[in-house]
Amino acid sequence: MAGGEEKVLLVDDHEDNLFALESALAPLGQPLERATSGNDALKTVLRGGIALVLLDVVMPQVSGLDVVRYMQRVEQTQNIPVILLTGFGRDSELARVAYRLGVADLVMKPVDPWSLRTKVRYLLAQRRRMQALDIQVRLQDVELRSLRSQLEALRAPHAAGPLPHPDVRVPPQPGPHEPFDEDRKPRSEFAEEGEA
Repeated sequence: MAGGEEKVLLVDDHEDNLFALESALAPLGQPLERATSGNDALKTVLRGGIALVLLDVVMPQVSGLDVVRYMQRVEQTQNIPVILLTGFGRDSELARVAYRLGVADLVMKPVDPWSLRTKVRYLLAQRRRMQALDIQVRLQDVELRSLRSQLEALRAPHAAGPLPHPDVRVPPQPGPHEPFDEDRKPRSEFAEEGEA
């Protein structure tokens, strides 16, 4: 992000839950941003600059799962990791749907601050590694294209045939892919008179 470090987006419709998340993540020193609804969360991720989303599952109007579904359909947001937060305890159906949608983790409320920091730290580091690899692949792709165009430029003059010798007294020589023609064989200055 050009304007600074990417942020962690905290999404919950209850202020006390947002405060608890901020308190848990403050020791990381990562910039945090808040959203109190699914719609606000979508607007924020579409503006860019979000590295990770912590998202409550149950919210009015647009649920956390709806936000994840939308993010997965948009190229700009589909690689942002999401941690879903739920207060319903262990729910195998919710877990199945969430992981099928590609969420990074499903965390039960109330959250354990140490565990949450560990997960967030890991996902942020993983995202940075993936971004670095993406940049490296793009640079190598540019270099490969450049090398290919240089190779084509080197091959182009030879496509029409061999280059003439700079000394006009030297007869043309066969190219690398031409058969040797006896009639074009260069004559030696020392050839006997009878051969000439």
